[in-house]
Amino acid sequence: MLYPLKFHPIFKDKIWGGKKIQSILKKDFSPLDNCGESWEISGVPDNESKIKNGQLSGKTLNQIIKEFKGRLLGSRVYERFENEFPLLIKFIDANDDLSIQVHPEDDLAWKRHKSFGKTEMWYIIQADNNAELIAGFNKEMDKNIYMDHFHNGTLMDVLNREKVKAGDVFFIPAGRIHTIGKGLLLAEIQQSSDVTYRIYDFDRKDSNGNTRELHIDEALDAIDYNFYPEYKSKYNDKTDQPVEIVRSTYFTTNKLSLHSKIFRDIKSFDSFVIYICLDGQGHIEHNDSRTRIVMGEVLLMPAEIDHYSLIPEGQMKLLETYITKD
Repeated sequence: MLYPLKFHPIFKDKIWGGKKIQSILKKDFSPLDNCGESWEISGVPDNESKIKNGQLSGKTLNQIIKEFKGRLLGSRVYERFENEFPLLIKFIDANDDLSIQVHPEDDLAWKRHKSFGKTEMWYIIQADNNAELIAGFNKEMDKNIYMDHFHNGTLMDVLNREKVKAGDVFFIPAGRIHTIGKGLLLAEIQQSSDVTYRIYDFDRKDSNGNTRELHIDEALDAIDYNFYPEYKSKYNDKTDQPVEIVRSTYFTTNKLSLHSKIFRDIKSFDSFVIYICLDGQGHIEHNDSRTRIVMGEVLLMPAEIDHYSLIPEGQMKLLETYITKD
């Protein structure tokens, strides 16, 4: 019998990482001094999440996919992805600006890396005063104009900067140039890929005095040079009902701001569902069992558990993510 699954986080030491994963999300990332990323659910090779609750404790995500197949993933999801888990769920703490970067789409990523592409979304959990991020260009662009700005040292002048606050959502399709700015703690939902092309890293050096590798030429064919009038996702928060904040080919994400118990019948999804607790605490109740979830926790609901109740203690905010139907 499958049940709601929790996993041990995989903590990543990053040159730009900070302390918020510990101070705000209450995760102990020792012996690291700082932590840039906490990988919450991952099937990425050599970074496979291990279950920490119940009778499957100690098994990896990839092991239980092979064991339970469509019962875990959903029949259509398993047919599409087989034994590869299609999403990677992270918390990111930017104590400094991340590099200017871009991710390739599926065809290019497969051709070059035998990997999925990397479309992602960000939900801002906490933002320092005047914190910013970069998403896309602020003017019409093409490859030649882009290269002129790159070689002239004026690339930052043509990138779209956004002031951000808690609750903001940004959808970052593969190809969109971007960076997470200093002072942001966010939840990231993305395709299961670790392919990143760094374009500019502010000439930073690590503790050994080395600069990080850049991928300037590789990025040229990956960048979407189009200008878009809006980069921030708009949504209207509602109480005690799901609000769709992102729908893409790869995943759909709802936000749930709960003050009362609600019932979820997700049989039509034919997909596993991931819950990310953004604030507060509560339970997921199915039949006679209850699984607790608190701020900073991430939980995977197997597809075969297709109806259950979400019960806040006071109030609770969740992201609900599943694989979009074709």
